[in-house]
This record gives sequence, C-alpha cells and structure tokens, in this order.
Amino acid sequence: MMLEIEGLSVAYGDVQVLWDVSLSVEEGEVVSLIGANGAGKTTLLKTLAGLIRPARGGIRLSGEDLVRPPHQIVGRGVALVPEGRRLWPRMTVRENLTLGAYPARARIHRHENLNWVFELFPRLSERQGQLAGTLSGGEQQMTAIGRALMSRPRLLLLDEPSLGLAPVVVQEVFNVVRRISQDGVTILLVEQNLHQALALARRGYVLETGRIVKEGMSNDLRSDASIRAAYLGL
Repeated sequence: MMLEIEGLSVAYGDVQVLWDVSLSVEEGEVVSLIGANGAGKTTLLKTLAGLIRPARGGIRLSGEDLVRPPHQIVGRGVALVPEGRRLWPRMTVRENLTLGAYPARARIHRHENLNWVFELFPRLSERQGQLAGTLSGGEQQMTAIGRALMSRPRLLLLDEPSLGLAPVVVQEVFNVVRRISQDGVTILLVEQNLHQALALARRGYVLETGRIVKEGMSNDLRSDASIRAAYLGL
C-alpha cells in the first residue's frame, strides 16, 4: 500500500477539523477525495505534506511513518500542489520549476525532470523566461503542477487543480494529470469538479464535516443518489 491513514484527527488550536479519518491509496492509483467547502479536504492534504501536525492517528508511506517535517516528506517522494498555486510571482517559470527539485534525489535528475515537465506542458517551455505572476491562471496551474513534478514524486497531492480555470483549460489540465498517472505517479486528488474527479479516479472517499462518510469505486459513487443530489446537482 502506498499511503495508509488511520484514525487521523487534526485541530487548529481548540477547533477540531478532522475526526478519526482513515483511508488508503494503492501504488499507481488515482483516488479522489470529495466534499463540500469546509469539509476538511485541504487540511488533510496539508497534514499529509507535514504543514500541520496531527493530534492523533497515523500516516504511513509504503509502511514507513510519514509524520515528520515537510522537507523530509518531500524527500520521501510526496509532493503537494496547493490550492491557489502559491508560485513566486517575481521569479520566472523556469526558476519556479527549478525550486521544485529540492530533494537530493531530484537534483541529480533536474534536467531530465525539466524535460518531462516541458513535454507535459509545452506552453511552459515557451514561457520559461516569463515571470510567473504574468501568466494566465491555466499557465500558473501548469507551473504549480510542474514544480511538484520536479521533485520526482511517488505520491502527488493535488488540491483543487481546476479552481478558477476556463472549461477548456480544465480539460487540458485533467488530460495531463491522466498522463502523469500513466507515467506511474500515484495521485490523491481533491477537486470540486466531481464529474472530472470521478472520471479520472479509480476510487473515492466522501468527507463531510471532517469525517469520512462514504467510500467506494468511482462508478458506484457517481450512481449514488445522495452524492448525485449533494455534489452533482442531479
């Protein structure tokens, strides 16, 4: 098993956000985490990335404890593409991408990884000398994903990759995410576009007010009446 989460509880001070969350992601899988705004999805990804320390519970990557500082988590092959992209706007596309190659095992493959990113996102190759803050929303999202890929991740955490993008750009981004999966990267996806998320993922979990309330194969979740009503507007 690539990722195992057991009984995870997370709080901001006295306010608890996640309650006894358990889920798993097999190697090579794409798994979607769905739920309304405020359900705790971003908190879960930040906890996996080491940005928040859990109050209780365990996180394991290939059987090894993953509750540790963020730079060590990245070094073990976990990369987060955060909601809102979080680029350095006054640095070029190439500089933003290069900063993603922080781990030692990634630095020695920096040029190879950069070529991989440019193959996935040819537009970034064309704009590699452009300041990131001057890019379109779609190009910024491509840069954020590319920066994460520069660390040579085994597990990619994607937080709302379609947020604020035009439909044609959303389709382009999800096509690339599918290619990344085909290249062998395991993906845990948080996404408000449920049609895209469940079409891409093999399995999914539903998070409501900090608790996992449902899980299953994507086809089963798509046909579930309660999910269709709550999240698909059907």
